[in-house]
This record gives sequence, C-alpha cells and structure tokens, in this order.
Amino acid sequence: MAEESNVQFSEREALLFHSEGRPGKIEIVASKPMSTQRDLALAYSPGVAVPVRAIAEDPHTAYDYTAKGNLVAVISNGTAILGLGNLGALAAKPVMEGKAVLFKRFADVDSIDIELKTEDVDKFISAVELMEPSFGGINLEDIKSPECFIIEQTLRERMNIPVFHDDQHGTAIIAAAGLINALHLTGRDIKDTKVVMNGAGAAAIACADLIKAMGLPQENMLMLDRSGVLYQGRDNINQWQSTHAVETDRRTLEEALDGADVFVGLSAAGALPPEYLPKMADKPIVFAMANPDPEISPPVAKKARPDVIIATGRSDYPNQVNNVLGFPFIFRGALDVRATTINDAMKIAAAEALAALARQQVPEEVATAYNTRHSFGPDYIIPAPFDPRLMEIVPAAVARAAMDSGVATRPILDMAAYRQELRGRLNPTTSVLQLAYEGARSQPKRVIFAEGEEEVVLRAAIAFRDGGYGTPVLVGRDEVHGRLRELGVDRPEDFEVHNSRHSPLVPKMVDFLYARLQRRGYLRRDCERLVNQNRNVFGGLLLQLGEAEAMITGVTRTYAQTTRELRRVIDPKPDQTPFGIHIMVGHTHTVFIADTTVNERPEAEELADIAEQTAQVARRMGHEPRVAFLSYSTFGNPEGKWLDNIRAAVKVLDDRDVSFEYEGEMAPDVALNPRQLANYPFARLSGPANVLVMPGLQSANISAKILRELGGDSVIGPMLIGMEKPVQIAPMTSSASELVTLAVLAAGGMVG
Repeated sequence: MAEESNVQFSEREALLFHSEGRPGKIEIVASKPMSTQRDLALAYSPGVAVPVRAIAEDPHTAYDYTAKGNLVAVISNGTAILGLGNLGALAAKPVMEGKAVLFKRFADVDSIDIELKTEDVDKFISAVELMEPSFGGINLEDIKSPECFIIEQTLRERMNIPVFHDDQHGTAIIAAAGLINALHLTGRDIKDTKVVMNGAGAAAIACADLIKAMGLPQENMLMLDRSGVLYQGRDNINQWQSTHAVETDRRTLEEALDGADVFVGLSAAGALPPEYLPKMADKPIVFAMANPDPEISPPVAKKARPDVIIATGRSDYPNQVNNVLGFPFIFRGALDVRATTINDAMKIAAAEALAALARQQVPEEVATAYNTRHSFGPDYIIPAPFDPRLMEIVPAAVARAAMDSGVATRPILDMAAYRQELRGRLNPTTSVLQLAYEGARSQPKRVIFAEGEEEVVLRAAIAFRDGGYGTPVLVGRDEVHGRLRELGVDRPEDFEVHNSRHSPLVPKMVDFLYARLQRRGYLRRDCERLVNQNRNVFGGLLLQLGEAEAMITGVTRTYAQTTRELRRVIDPKPDQTPFGIHIMVGHTHTVFIADTTVNERPEAEELADIAEQTAQVARRMGHEPRVAFLSYSTFGNPEGKWLDNIRAAVKVLDDRDVSFEYEGEMAPDVALNPRQLANYPFARLSGPANVLVMPGLQSANISAKILRELGGDSVIGPMLIGMEKPVQIAPMTSSASELVTLAVLAAGGMVG
C-alpha cells in the first residue's frame, strides 16, 4: 500500500542513517550562483525588488521568478504516523522528510516538510490555507480519520492549488490501476463487477470513491468496518461511511463474499480467512493491502483458490500496491500545467496510465533486476516501482487530464516535447541502482566480506543480510561473533565466519595456491603463510573454491596493495584488461571515468578494450554511451609526444566497428561542454561525453580522487572490471552503505 517493504535493518543502522553527517535527510541548496557581491545583489537587495514588483503586478509570474511552481509542502500533525498511531507532530518529521526525499528522487519535485502542532481541525486548516502563496501544491500525510476528510475537503474548496491526501488517494490510484488489469485478465466489465471493501477508513473510502467514479455501480459494493457491513439504516457510522451504505441483508464478511468478484482489503492482518475464498466467483480478485502483513498471504490464497489474482502492499510478493508509483508523478503533472486541483479525472488518468504501462513489454533492466521476464499476466498487473518509464508516462497522462478537465492554467502545447523533457529530468542510473538492489533480493548470493573484523565491514554485512540481498560470508578471527553482538545482532552465531587458523579448507587452499605460484618463485611454505595470514588471499581462495559467488574488500589496505594480493589468487578474464571505473552520479547525469586504478600507461589496444567494457557498463546503467578519449590536446592542438596511443585507440575502435559513439583525442572541457564541442563540427559525438577514457593512471586517479573530495556528485567505486571472479575493492574510507552497494553490484553482475 504505502512505501512499505520487507527490507530489514537494525535500530542502530536506522538511527545512524539519520544522524551521520548532516542530521536528517534534506537540505536547502541554492539554484543560482552566490559567489560574488554582484550575485548577492541580484539574489537579494537591491536586485530582488524587480521580481517583487513584477509579481505584485501579475501574481502568475511568481511561477516564473520563484520556486513556487516546483515546490510542494508535505504537511502532517502526526496523528496517524505510518502504522504507529498518534505520536505527535515532532515524531512525524522523519516520515515527512522521507516523503520529501521521495518527491525529489522519483519526480524532481522540491518539497518542504511542515509539522503542525495541533489536533484542532480548524486551526490546522487555517494554518495550511495561509501558506498558499508559498507552494505549488499541498501533500497531506499521516492525519487520522475522519479529520483527514474534513481537512482535505475544506482545503480543496478554499485553496487554488492542488491539495492531495496521499494516504487516501495514493493507495486508491495504484489499487485502481491493478483492478483495471485484473478485470481485463478475467474478462469482467466494471459495471457488472461485485466488490467487497473490507475496511472503512480513509484509504478504503478513497478506493471506493475512485472505483465508483470509474463506473462501478453503487449497489455493487459492500463496505465493511469492524462491526460488519455498512447497510442502510445502521446508526454507528459517520457521514463519509454512510455514503457507501447500501440496502442489503448481508451482515458479515463471509456473507458479503458469497459470489463476490473482488475483495479489497484495507483492514488488518489475517482478516480474510482462506476458507472464505471458495465462496467467491470464478477467478476471484483479491487486493490484500493491510501493512505490514496482508489480510491473506498470496501462498495461502493460491492454495485455497489456485485461480486467484492477488495483490498486496509488500515488495516480496508480486503485484505490490506501492504509493510511490503515484504521488510523485501525479504532482509532477499537476505542477507542470499549474493545475488548481487534483480531480477525479486526473486520478483516473494516472490509474489508466499505470495499467497501460503494466501491459507493455518490460524493459530489460527491470526484467533483469527481478529475475524474471515480467509480462502482463496474473502476477504482473501493476508496474514495478522502479520502472524508468513511470516518469514519462504518468505525469503526461495527468497533465493531459488536467487540461481536458479545465483545471490547468498553463496548458502544454507540445506534448511530445514535454515527454522528452520528463525523460531528461532524472538520471536513469538512480533507477538502475535501485533495480540492482531489487535484483539482489530476487537472486540472493553469497558474498565474501574479507575484512570481517572491521566495524564498518560488519555493519555492511548486517545490512546486506537484513536487506535480503544475500548471505555475507565473513573472514575473521574468533572475536567476530562478539563484535556482532556488540553491534546489536541478536543471534551473531547465525553469521558464517571463516577463520584461517582452523578452517578445514586450508589444505585445499594451499594446494590450489601453490599450483598457481610455484613457477613464480613461491615455496609451499610461502603459500601456507599467505593462506594463514593474508585475509585477501584467504577470501579470494574461498571465492575460487566456490564457497561464495562474489567478494568485497579494501578498507584496510591501499587499492594497489589489495589488487596485488588478489592477483595472486584470481586472474583476469581471458583476453580482457582489468581496470577500474569511478562513476560520478549527479541528479540528471552520470559520467563513467576509466581507468582510474590499474593500468599506468595503457597501450592503444588496452585503451580500446577499456572503452568497450566501460561502454557496456554504461548501457547496463541505462545510458547510451558516448566515449571521449581524453588528453591535454584536442585534435592535435597543442601538439605533444603522448598522443599516439590515444589516436591509435580510436583507429582500433574504427576497425572493430563498435555500436557506440566515440571520439578523441580531446580535452575534458570539449568532451563535456556542448558549447566547446560545437567548435568542432566534425566531431563524432552527438552530445556531451558520458564515458571518459583517461590516457594514464596518474591523471585518472588524481582526477577521480579530486572529484570524490570536491565534486557535488555522488561517487560509486572505483569498480574493478575484467576479473574472472566478481570481486570489488572498496576505498579505505568507504561507509557501510557504499560497501553494500559494491557488494550488490558485484553479486548482481552489474559490474565486473
């Protein structure tokens, strides 16, 4: 239902996530330069007076001169926080910050969280109403029922910007999308469908309203609360529930389900006994959306009725009803046409767009992540939450519906150009990284954490296991389990720890290593010493002997030293050049830099290999590669003696007839700045390069480390490419989160 999942983590990890570095999850960043006195004069006094006068003369220009048009307030009083109840406005702040982060991450909508310290409905309404000049939209969150109905309805009447209570309508829209497809698969017409709505709170009433707006007759739905069916004449129901009361002699859930086509649950875990399912019509449809545990689990439901189509709010079952599929993109479309409200037409358009998306062929990156060839059917009636097409399809449908229903104040004239703009607002890498995590959970692997005595490694191993990404295999001494206990692990003995002092695998490891190294000057006792004392050698041998499927190391030794130790155990892939990639991930762009770790002075063939393999990684990350071979010289200006291998690498790719754009030699500003590139109309790049192949290790490593320390982008890596086994060497300064990301990428085959 909401943004819930079955990802596990410790309380300590959650608190560290929110407290490390800058506390909280959001910050304000200036969108204009603020470096000089002139910048400040334009931003504030006296320059700010010009847009002030313009807005006073024409209020609509506030959307042109301020952030209002892309700014949503996420507002709560903390009376219904997630499943935790009324814990107060201040306790709601982490959730509201999280909602703001989701707006930005999924739809590039800026959000400010606001927590109001009042349970008085009139005070709440007045406070929000007074903030209309500041925001382009209002997202209400975690407000208890029935107050939430009064608040939203009143604010929608009084305010001229979109007001949307996501707990109600977000769930309704995603469930409606799934219902559209479930009805299609079972050959039903909504006008003839009989629905049982188990639950009569805010989300249930919103679901009922939307389904009826889509064509379900009033008399075809039976709604139940804890006391049973809402029937006409019943006196212990509120005015919003009474709207859905019908004439019926049925009183219990069991009676209501007799002959029903659809069960929609927004109630409590276990509320739907499996013995009730046989009473439903053929090919029953069940939406069991109670969180964290559904009214009935899919395995139990399918055992009782093999022909059932079932959806839940959980990510570990098919057909997840997840609000993140809706609210970011609905607001994106509403803001872009400056809608005055979010009406039923826009909600239905969002549901229909989601349903249509699920019927399309699934992109390769989504299918790979979920370890299945997702295709429209009983187990795929709702799109995957990280389908990169959501950003384009749903806002465009919502914007179109706003225009058609007359609530758009700035209609979009070129819808094709708008969809192209939507595609460019977000970086596809972020979706692909999330898909990699989802893929790891669908195909959990055994991953060696070679430095299992380090706290940061142990915290990464705990997160890797509790997140469901696989089984961590720790290399360490006897005290590892004790350190896990100190970190709050309840059953540290459940973690697999390999200790070279008493591992039964040591003799086999020594044999393996001696066979590899005896003609490189190593005596058998040298190999015994390496196995017993070097954790990278020992971990690499565990990988070679099939005890795990990937390995992560690097926090206790330099990259170069770790690489040398691993090369004693693991070879490069046949006919490949091992190298490292740093990935710089910005909000709307990603740049892949190689080789940043291994080859000091690569020859032309090696540079070409590096370009090809990095281009493959870029494609796996959702980008069409444009490769630039970098140099201090751009097409011979200035002249120099270190250009031959770069020019030769370009000719090697010419001969290979590769399927991506490439060009060189060129300076970084020409490769990355379209205005500079325009000075060379003969260049073969159609846009700024996103794969930068460096001429040598010195410039590459220096550049990558400077960017890591000074740049504004997030940095992934370095990632080791071209080894015969999936092994990654992390920077010594890596956080637990960065180690988990490298482990997930290695285990999932995204890199390596």
